[in-house]
Amino acid sequence: MSALVARAQAGDVEAFGEIYGRYVDQVHRQVYRWVLDREAAEDLTSETFTRALANIGSFRWRGSDFGAWLATIARNLTINWQRSHQRRERPVAELRDAAPVGRVPSPEADAVANLTREALLAGIEQLNPNQRQVVALRYFGELSIEETATKLGKTPSAVKGLQYKALQALRGLLPATAVMPA
Repeated sequence: MSALVARAQAGDVEAFGEIYGRYVDQVHRQVYRWVLDREAAEDLTSETFTRALANIGSFRWRGSDFGAWLATIARNLTINWQRSHQRRERPVAELRDAAPVGRVPSPEADAVANLTREALLAGIEQLNPNQRQVVALRYFGELSIEETATKLGKTPSAVKGLQYKALQALRGLLPATAVMPA
């Protein structure tokens, strides 16, 4: 990878194309988990690589993977995007599509599950942006506390605190029959 980066820093466009090919899916998945909006994730992924190409000359190996540098660019762009899109319309629709439905044994149980899922998604929309991200990464992205902390640039303790507060808030918003994640 270091030789590929060196070639890209020397202006080799094909080398940067190879870097793009190796990291585009990873960056897109990461950004999508943060924003829960397919179009925004595509735009932010594109902007991440545009910025990386423009600034590749400033990249220095500091004991971390080149992907970590790309992740930092993506994270900064995502933070800026989130600040400008505090009230979004699409996340719940996106979560609705991503939420597992599964097989339910009876029509009554199916109705309760659907009502619970709808109440949960409505509750998630009412959380602050940091809490929404933690819930999305932990329960929809199925990431561990450590993975979530890495993705968000936070400590595991901070993620646990955000998760706890988010789940407490959701418990207050859901009907008593709803089953909350542990």
